[in-house]
Amino acid sequence: MLNDSTLKKRTIFKYPTLSPLWIAVFIDIIGFSMILPMAPFIADQFNISIFLMGLVLSVNAIFSFFFGPILGKLSDKFGRKRLLLISQFGTFLGFLILAFSDSIWMLIVSRIVDGIFGGNFPIAKAIIGDEVPPKDRGIQMANIGVAFVLGALIGPGIGGVLFSLGGIFLPGLFASGLSVITMIVTIIILEETWPKSKRQIPHEIQAKIIIKIRKNKKAMFYLTLWGFHTASFMITMTSFSFFAKEIFGIGAFEIGILMTIAGVLRAIVRFTLFKPTIRRLGEDNAIKLGLGIFFVSFLIIGFSINIIMLFTMILFISFAASLTRGPLNSKISQSVTPKEQGKINGLSSGLDSFAQIIGPPTGTLMIEFLPPYYLSFVIAPLALIPFLMGLKAIDLKKNTNSHQVEIETKE
Repeated sequence: MLNDSTLKKRTIFKYPTLSPLWIAVFIDIIGFSMILPMAPFIADQFNISIFLMGLVLSVNAIFSFFFGPILGKLSDKFGRKRLLLISQFGTFLGFLILAFSDSIWMLIVSRIVDGIFGGNFPIAKAIIGDEVPPKDRGIQMANIGVAFVLGALIGPGIGGVLFSLGGIFLPGLFASGLSVITMIVTIIILEETWPKSKRQIPHEIQAKIIIKIRKNKKAMFYLTLWGFHTASFMITMTSFSFFAKEIFGIGAFEIGILMTIAGVLRAIVRFTLFKPTIRRLGEDNAIKLGLGIFFVSFLIIGFSINIIMLFTMILFISFAASLTRGPLNSKISQSVTPKEQGKINGLSSGLDSFAQIIGPPTGTLMIEFLPPYYLSFVIAPLALIPFLMGLKAIDLKKNTNSHQVEIETKE
């Protein structure tokens, strides 16, 4: 059970070397969250159906699915900072092409470029795995969720306002400018957490620690749980702006403002309820609670009768995400050796990308052609699987080899 003093120590300030990482992730998320309110209106601009727009959005995830694990593995070999910068440059280029898109084909190219270099988050999670010991890793992984919450405070509002003023050009240009700031922060402030001395572990030690992930029962269990969870989560979140526009007739500016209000509410929940819940229940029980809230919320959200009910469900989903996504990333990270951090985080991000592949077309297909409650009929069963898996007791004692390597690589 965690007490107040322990939780206070387990903050971002305990690991000051991670501060520039949070800045970079936060700026990236602002750029990403700006695009979400615009998606259904970009479909109108290019005179395509929302289902086709969903397919366009999934193009980014298709390329991230294949290239995310590659970038994560390359960061194991060549270092985190170098690969993170390459990934950030790709994000900048993708947003720049988006700003000047005057056809559906340019829009697709912008999403392909961003997808190829979409390694920001697996590399960020690998950096946390490098710097933070297992006992603190859950809290630090959850800080990625904090960055999402804070980015959601201003990103959608900016995106909605800029799109209403200048179409796709202004949000794309603004997001590309944010990506430049991210690269500058990374170059000047971020330290390399996986230097050459750590990468060059003697061959005889390396032979002992490399365990094929497909034979690692703990890793496979949590990757499977994560895969079903993130599929239901991504379908819901990527469908939100389409749901609000098509079901309730809300415009781009209004969606941006309402998403900002929802972001404020999510921040209040995240910073008032998260730590007391972790302290009272413990991390494992908090994960189970979060997965249960996901299932119930997803079962209800498709039956929303007004925008207030929809945003209430989003609030519950946000609380569940705070309890679940960061700690689950920590469990995944702890299931392998330090040498395999980039690889395992690349695989978990690959599952996120796969969820983003199926999420937009699945959600938009149901919203365009079926009653909205069909959304719940799809996402609730998907959420039920990880909830039931989460109830299963798993021995999470650290692998002896992993423990030995952590000691040797830190000496």
